[in-house]
Amino acid sequence: MKPSLLFALTLLTMTAVGQSVMEIFSPSKKISVKVTVGDSIRYSVWYGAENIIGQSAIALVTDRKSLGVRSNLKEKKLRSVKETIENAIPFKRRFIPDEYSELTLKFREGFTVKFRAYDDGAAYRFEINGKDSLIIKNEIASFNLAGSSVLYWPEVSKRDDADEFHTSFEEPYKIVLLTDLSKTSLGFTPVLADLKHTKVFITESDLLNYPGMFLRKKNSQTIVGVFAPYPKKEEVKGGGFRQWIVTERNDFIAKVSGTQSLPWRVIGIAREDKELLMNDLVFRLASPPSTSDWSWVSPGISTEEWICGINLYGVDFKAGLNTETYKYYIDFAKDTGLDYVMLDAGWSDSDDLFKITPGMDMDEIARYAKSKNIKLILWTLAMTLDRQLDEALVMFNKWGVKALMTDFMDRDDQKMMSFYKRISEATAKHQLMIMFHGAFKGSGFERTYPNALTREGVLGSEYNVWSEKANPEHDLLIPFIRMASGPMDYEPGFMKNANKQTFKPLPDMVMSQGTRTHQLAMFVVYESPMQMFSGNPSDAWKEKDFMRYLSSIPTTWDETIILDAKLGDYVLLARRKNNDWYVAALTDWTARELDVDLSFLADKSYLMTSVQDGFNAAKNAADYQMKSKAVKKGDTMKVTLAPGGGFVAKLTVVE
Repeated sequence: MKPSLLFALTLLTMTAVGQSVMEIFSPSKKISVKVTVGDSIRYSVWYGAENIIGQSAIALVTDRKSLGVRSNLKEKKLRSVKETIENAIPFKRRFIPDEYSELTLKFREGFTVKFRAYDDGAAYRFEINGKDSLIIKNEIASFNLAGSSVLYWPEVSKRDDADEFHTSFEEPYKIVLLTDLSKTSLGFTPVLADLKHTKVFITESDLLNYPGMFLRKKNSQTIVGVFAPYPKKEEVKGGGFRQWIVTERNDFIAKVSGTQSLPWRVIGIAREDKELLMNDLVFRLASPPSTSDWSWVSPGISTEEWICGINLYGVDFKAGLNTETYKYYIDFAKDTGLDYVMLDAGWSDSDDLFKITPGMDMDEIARYAKSKNIKLILWTLAMTLDRQLDEALVMFNKWGVKALMTDFMDRDDQKMMSFYKRISEATAKHQLMIMFHGAFKGSGFERTYPNALTREGVLGSEYNVWSEKANPEHDLLIPFIRMASGPMDYEPGFMKNANKQTFKPLPDMVMSQGTRTHQLAMFVVYESPMQMFSGNPSDAWKEKDFMRYLSSIPTTWDETIILDAKLGDYVLLARRKNNDWYVAALTDWTARELDVDLSFLADKSYLMTSVQDGFNAAKNAADYQMKSKAVKKGDTMKVTLAPGGGFVAKLTVVE
């Protein structure tokens, strides 16, 4: 360990003397942040009288000095903010109250620390105010979880060909006591802690030009931030999908300019589980976009072919990477009401976007899609898109492509973060939307770049191809944890559905776990302005009523109400788009009956069209019922969910 870093860590474990103590309260006064400045900077977070985060040290260790260790407080400032953010692409709600108290501490050493207290959490960040550039050797970010805590911990599985900081950020949650967690285990954020009376998620926001934060256990009560060091050497590795692999790293994590804001460290707080589903603190903390006109961004639902392997049947052509297949997909999308068709990996050489696969007439596919008013999305390999970016974007514009997916970054060190920024800005200039796979969690990125509609960073539907990990138990954790950091591309829509006993991972006949309606409900419960229908069109075309119902589901929402929810067990919510309401429910492998109170409706008459688990869905997971009935404000109803089941209802005003 370097002497400067050892010196800083030693001071941060000492009892500070001559401390200055400050406290700020959230607008409702229920959450407070206490800050002490002495030999070190420490903060704690309280929910009323309950200590959520015990005294926790923070600092920046640089190549010249340690900021936050024996630093001299120059100025402190308090302010209260009460504003409303209008989300250009509202994946949860259009108008977002942004209300908080803020404490700004300026230090003589040329840096600032800001703390904020919200009614649903707290946050802090460092800002560098010097004239010269700075090398950050390490950041001390600690979270002392007061009392006993159970963690929902997404643990990095180290790859054989790379260091532990290479990950696709797709892991199941390991539910473990903090006291039992290994100190060698590396987790990525968000991480959720259950403190008995309160649930807390830890993540970050406004992550733009800085490495992402991993977490590791320090002691029985404390987890600390861990950051990928800046790459020193990289090699291109991989077979069909090549990517940059860091083979040697520097002894620092970031290079910063003379003036730069570092990411917010975010602590989301919920007394009730359903509050986790409404928490958009990460979005509120992110930087707003640099321009205001995003009218060309067009959310919707697209086909997705990779999971089902283009395993079409009943057609008079050989299905695969050819023009006839994509015309079939375009016809299917047109007939069933979908907005987009995606051309996944294989339409071109993954290493050369201009080397089109034989049998693929891209000009004809683009012409045919335009004639049917269907928009196209193209998959790209990250390192190829980066190398051919400017020329490729011109070609995509010529074809009328509306969105790109880029894949296989699998890192979030500072150098890789520059890739996200470059791609998002370049695609925006060409009025192209971008989706990231093999990507870190959102961290408010979609507020800064509204054309970056969604991203993976979640264990989703593709895992049904080779494992049992994408099951209803997992499905009822991710909306409470992963979704707190922003939209996620899970890719639901399977038409082959299996129960717990009959599921098998079959690459040539991919099925999902849980009922057909479970898959449908994901389109409402899971937030993603670009949703991907991953079912096989040859199956889906046989059920036009079901598909047209699915394709009518919006992907952006004006308002969301969480009616009932329990972490890992079930979700029941209502979302509004214009005057229409959608009610949706998901359950784990436990069958349930949920009560729905329609008191949130306006004083009007509504027609409710619902899709629910069929009477035999527990045995045949594809069984569902579609019904219609008149309802009004104040009506109540019971929703019956099969094991791994779901429910969706669309409520439209009757004029």
